[in-house]
Amino acid sequence: MTATPSTRRKAAAANDAGSDAPERAEYPPAHYWRRWSNDAPAASAPQAAASDTVAAPDAAGDAAPGDDPGDAPYRVLVVEDDPAQALFAESVLGGAGIQVQTAALPQAVMPAMEQFGPDLVLMDLHMPGMSGTELTRQIRAHPAFAHTPIVFLTGDPDPERQFEVLENGADDFLSKPIRPRHLIAAVQSRVKRARALRRQRFGDATRHPHTGLYNRPYVLQRIAAALTSGNGAGALFVEIQNAAALHDRYGYAGFEQLMHDAGRRIGELAGACPSARLNDNAFLVFAPDGAPAPETLARTLRDGINHPPFEMDGMPQRLRTAIGYSTLQHGFADAGAVLDAVEQAARAARAEPIGLAAYVPPARTDASADLVEAMRAGLHGGAFELLFQPVVAVAGGEEAQFQALLRMRQADGRVHSAGVLVPAAEAAGLMPDIDRWVLQQAIDLLHRRREERHPVRLFVSQSPHTLARDLHAAWLLEMISSHAIDGPSLVIDLRLDDALVHSITLRQFCDQLMPAGVQFCLSQYAHGADAEALLSQLPLGYMRLAPRYSHAHADPQLRDELRTAIDRAHRLGLQVIGPQVEDPQGAATLWMSGIDLIQGNLVQQAAGELDFDFQNSVL
Repeated sequence: MTATPSTRRKAAAANDAGSDAPERAEYPPAHYWRRWSNDAPAASAPQAAASDTVAAPDAAGDAAPGDDPGDAPYRVLVVEDDPAQALFAESVLGGAGIQVQTAALPQAVMPAMEQFGPDLVLMDLHMPGMSGTELTRQIRAHPAFAHTPIVFLTGDPDPERQFEVLENGADDFLSKPIRPRHLIAAVQSRVKRARALRRQRFGDATRHPHTGLYNRPYVLQRIAAALTSGNGAGALFVEIQNAAALHDRYGYAGFEQLMHDAGRRIGELAGACPSARLNDNAFLVFAPDGAPAPETLARTLRDGINHPPFEMDGMPQRLRTAIGYSTLQHGFADAGAVLDAVEQAARAARAEPIGLAAYVPPARTDASADLVEAMRAGLHGGAFELLFQPVVAVAGGEEAQFQALLRMRQADGRVHSAGVLVPAAEAAGLMPDIDRWVLQQAIDLLHRRREERHPVRLFVSQSPHTLARDLHAAWLLEMISSHAIDGPSLVIDLRLDDALVHSITLRQFCDQLMPAGVQFCLSQYAHGADAEALLSQLPLGYMRLAPRYSHAHADPQLRDELRTAIDRAHRLGLQVIGPQVEDPQGAATLWMSGIDLIQGNLVQQAAGELDFDFQNSVL
């Protein structure tokens, strides 16, 4: 693991044999904490050898190396139980302007990863209590670090050990002893490549040719970098009100021109704060540390957008806004969670006379403390389970499809449904872990059924708090690819109330999953102006009605509303599901109104097995 005394003596002898004078083939980085030895010359690099050396940072360049001046400093987590070796790596990399954090024990690695958000992990192969293979596998299992480079710095010459770790997700090996210049160059090149690949996945910092605004991925990257640094930054969600009326008045081309003008003004008002257009009438603004406070910037944007008016067809057109804002001090998991929060705040701002609202974190209560602890334990103790209820075509068909329903069984025999579990899990921040568990079970099942030549389609509910996670979509795509399942066999259920509040977040998630063929269903649909607009905003394949429509046979007004909702869905090419059907009268009303699929205890109760006979079912 470390160089032996004999190895060091051989290396020293080889150096002494080459020359009587101790010439240096490299120089320490600027600001390095000490010279190699008292006879070393001042830190400088011959111009002719510039191509063979790594330039030291400028004295004025306390900013870490990056791909452009706006990049956050490079961040490296050093995992090393030997304090001397850890100090060596920290000193060398820190002298090159790289932010370094160390972890001496395996159990400290994952908390450090989540808190520090490193660009690269530099790890010793042999750690007390856990091998490098196990630790690598643990890091790779976390969606946020699936693509973080992991490099081992080790003196172990065993190639089999190295191959084992590489097969489990490590990226490379560096051998001890290593020259400081080599270590710096190796780390910088790998971080630079990793950031370049991330830009390819999420977009670069290109600006819109007409508005000058950045693209959305760039602004989200800036927010993500600010979250890891823990400074006083903030974010704002700017929504132009009455978009539908403006679109009807000016048409598509006129509306786009108006939004371009609004975007250009937002960029001017925001100044050095990067801004991006999110959709037809919404914009995201990042307020970095040192910029005006989010509330102050929100007032500036509101007043500046409203006055002076924009000119359309020779007439003045004033724009009203709803602006939600937040600091980054609420313990957000990632940039997606920040976007989700300010979008919620903007929705609240619609009802405020001043058109502004700050994000208010959800209140946490102790009423469900026992349930929360049971859920935490259940994630690892097998208390969670999935039940399946068939979703049957009213016109008949052989295609097997089920909705997956979450349950948790406690030791005392009590069984909790999703209606009880989800609110408590969202308040406790457990929903992403639970949603990931549900998807893992669903994808494993889809894979098994495909291998058995009995394919099935599963409808799986997911929380918007989970879908807002930066790498959740990438993790799901990797799961679909590694299990070789057909994308259309998975349908993500999105609740209407969630979709209305988190429409930007959900659209971003849908756009990432659509190329894989994953489908989406808007559930608990209740007809209304906002809900109807949402049908055309999201790339949906299905619409599941609210349970109240299953009793429309007793209410003529509700029956008319049901027909209107189904007609609207069919015009958009959506299949309509009638849920929670308990009696023949309700089923008959839904069938005569034109639904495509039916679900409920009248068909079959939820069970742990997929044993419904779709081929011979008669409704």
